[in-house]
Amino acid sequence: MIDDIWSVSAWELVRSALPVNDNGSRIITTTRIEAVAKSCCTGIAAQMYQAKPLSHEDSQRLFFKRLFLSGDDCHPDLRKVSDDILKKCCGLPLAIISIAGLLANRSKAVEVWVNVLRSIAAAVDKDSPIDKMKRILLLSYVDLPHHLKSCLLYLSVFPEDYPIDCRQLILLWVAEGLIPGQDRESMEQLGRSYLNELINRSLVQPTKVGGHGATVKQCRVHDVILEFIVSKAVEDNFVTIWNGNGFSKNYSSNKIRRLSIQKDISSQAEEIAKTIKNGAQIRSINIFGSNSVLVNKHATEFLNSQLLRVLYIEGVVGASPLGHVKSLGQLKYLRIHNYALVGKFPQDIEKLQHLETLDVRRQCLQKLPASIIQLQKLVRLHIHHSVRLPDGIRNLQTLEELSTINLDIQSVEFIQGLGDLTNLRVLGIYWSCSRKLRDMEGHKKACISTVSRLFRHLRELCMRGSGPDATCSFMASCVPTPPPLQMLLLDTHNLNRVGPQISSLVNLSRLYIHVHGEAGKEGINILA
Repeated sequence: MIDDIWSVSAWELVRSALPVNDNGSRIITTTRIEAVAKSCCTGIAAQMYQAKPLSHEDSQRLFFKRLFLSGDDCHPDLRKVSDDILKKCCGLPLAIISIAGLLANRSKAVEVWVNVLRSIAAAVDKDSPIDKMKRILLLSYVDLPHHLKSCLLYLSVFPEDYPIDCRQLILLWVAEGLIPGQDRESMEQLGRSYLNELINRSLVQPTKVGGHGATVKQCRVHDVILEFIVSKAVEDNFVTIWNGNGFSKNYSSNKIRRLSIQKDISSQAEEIAKTIKNGAQIRSINIFGSNSVLVNKHATEFLNSQLLRVLYIEGVVGASPLGHVKSLGQLKYLRIHNYALVGKFPQDIEKLQHLETLDVRRQCLQKLPASIIQLQKLVRLHIHHSVRLPDGIRNLQTLEELSTINLDIQSVEFIQGLGDLTNLRVLGIYWSCSRKLRDMEGHKKACISTVSRLFRHLRELCMRGSGPDATCSFMASCVPTPPPLQMLLLDTHNLNRVGPQISSLVNLSRLYIHVHGEAGKEGINILA
């Protein structure tokens, strides 16, 4: 099954890779374009099925499922008005879900539902089915409070079908100033409640839920809703989008606030770099796809906005632009996900005094400059395990998340300083105990002491590469006071080495153990 084909040429390319269909098997394609559907019907038994609107009964079932436990729970007084609302939705599932999401946040009173019906009637009476759906989405959008409108429009920076990490999205909202407040932790909690409200209104779809079922970890936006969001974001000059066919309409370089480059721009890289350079009001730059020409050759031309808060680069192949960010004094969020080449940090990175998130875990760096210990607002630091960090790590007292640190290549002074980070809540480390060091015993002792100290206040610990001497040596420190640890990931060569101390982790809700050997009966009994 091949879902959501947008052009005849795309189908022809896919079809060329498929086997000859002569064994009674079936190839099913879906599309919103009739010409594409016809091009897919080339075999003897091929046929085109045009999806029909939902029947009244199915529309009712979908509508009531969203609002009540079942249709029987709907008050008789609401039956008539709900039937009239469903008639206006024309059996379009997305329209039904959207209106149900709107009503879910309203009082279940007849007069409230009648007012919604009047709004729908005024908006869609003379429209085609597709126009009806867009106008119903507009009603759902207009019904949002101002703060939720901004958060919803921000989703237009991501390309179609992009899997959105919910935690990263909330951090971006905070960095962009879309979440009110001063206390960072409460702002993140408020951002989570905003996201949940957008999900409850059926404007955002959850695609991955946490193990305990209470937290959405990944989400996406339905194509039709994204199309609507993009049109509103562009219309309101909230986001300027490059989608391969030039900038979005209403474009003006001196009016760009948030820039999203979603397609390859190799041939226009120089022109776009100049345009961005003239955009003195740019607050965020988001780059997706293989745009190495823009990033490698023209970073100095456009990474100079004094107002830039967010720099989000994903999927770029080429050298790192990190050497060009030293002038971005207001930057709060820097994420560069580039699987490719070695990059360098600027030596005067301490100028980024407002930086809260630094995520370069897919950058192959050798080390971070000593000046990074002067970033007094840094909360999250994610790096590749090949990176060596400076000894003064204990100065980063605001740090709450740190990964992945290879203890084998860090100095004893660094490891001892790591133990002083009392605000650390999330830690990812690599420790094999296999590297031959000058003071092997002193290094091992420092590692065990540091992890033991941190273990008392960590919420999440990922410990990879654990050698026989490293596995769980620190757990003895957690007795008799249970640590707050909720997630633990361990590598071990022998499950028996986990030790009975693991039973003291009474707050643990997620446990991952990679066993590179035998899982003995004793080890299994310890876990039980």
